[in-house]
Amino acid sequence: MQRMNIAEVAPEAFQAVLGLERYVRANVEHGVLELVKLRASMLNGCAYCVDMHSRDALAAGESSRRLFAVSTWREAPFFDERERTALALTDAVTRLGEHGVPDDVWDAAAKVWSEKELADLVTAVATINVWNRIAVTCRTEPPAEG
Repeated sequence: MQRMNIAEVAPEAFQAVLGLERYVRANVEHGVLELVKLRASMLNGCAYCVDMHSRDALAAGESSRRLFAVSTWREAPFFDERERTALALTDAVTRLGEHGVPDDVWDAAAKVWSEKELADLVTAVATINVWNRIAVTCRTEPPAEG
């Protein structure tokens, strides 16, 4: 059962996060953004966001095969270099440990993404992590029908 609806209880906070969401939607390549959102949501165990972003990606023309493979992206042959570096960065930022994002992950991403693209990608990963933490904490469930 859902604990709370942040949008109703703290609409200003919700709108602030929504502002970040609007920014990343306007500045990050759509296909990569959906992969990043799905991967972070899987790592964070956010059923609401996994459901939403898999449905959004399918509606935008992404293949179900690639979406299923996001959970095993390192072994799956379906992702190009930019997507792989975005997924590696997503893993590192989402699982941020005491040593932060490893240099090899950052350096690989910096080779294929411009500095601005990389800044936007980091912001996208941070944003989906905020959404995941809100949804998991509040026990937000996916809609019954999709």
